[in-house]
Amino acid sequence: MTAPPVDETRIKVMLVDDQSLLRMGFALILDGEDDIDVVGEASDGAEAVRMVERLQPDVVLMDVRMPVMDGIQATRTITSAGAAARIIILTTFDLDEYAFAGLQAGASAFLLKDVAPEELVRAIRLVNSGDAVVAPRITQRLLENFVRSSPERPAVPRDPLLEDLTPRELEVLETLAQGHSNAEIAHQLFLSEATVKTHVRRILTKLHLRDRVQAVVYAYETGLVTPSNPDF
Repeated sequence: MTAPPVDETRIKVMLVDDQSLLRMGFALILDGEDDIDVVGEASDGAEAVRMVERLQPDVVLMDVRMPVMDGIQATRTITSAGAAARIIILTTFDLDEYAFAGLQAGASAFLLKDVAPEELVRAIRLVNSGDAVVAPRITQRLLENFVRSSPERPAVPRDPLLEDLTPRELEVLETLAQGHSNAEIAHQLFLSEATVKTHVRRILTKLHLRDRVQAVVYAYETGLVTPSNPDF
């Protein structure tokens, strides 16, 4: 008897957390959705790395504090291996240092563990579509918080990849990193929203970035954008 064909239109999700009750709760929420399948669960980062390679999920919900291998290292391992899976880091506080480390490691977003069910589902759908889940200004606040709190860093040499960007693309990247949506960028730069989307797509391709969140992280790490108002 042959196995039923896989429905490629459904989003394959993997849950990674050492708390079985949390995994069970998330699974109950997600299994009730018509377009989402929970394809696997892991209780530590090392197991998650092995399962991602085998199951090839679209989205991974990744806890950070786990035995054997933590979620940050697991995220770094998965993304550096070129896996297509997009990772959502689960944190306790929205300005948690682990959220920042997760984004640096290649995660596409972060969510609080007590996220409302409808927000969890929305986040998974957005990440799967390639969009950032974290509101841009929350991402900016997170990054600015840790850039300010970090020791003085030596000047970062200008990334040669930036030379591949057109002046307009560079302008769009700087505006995006300041926390603006496509619609706001379009209004500010007197462009159509479709044109902004095209610029963003080209920026991600030229800089070898996975998504918008990674573009924001990149802009801060390279010094292209610096912290603004401390009371932001």
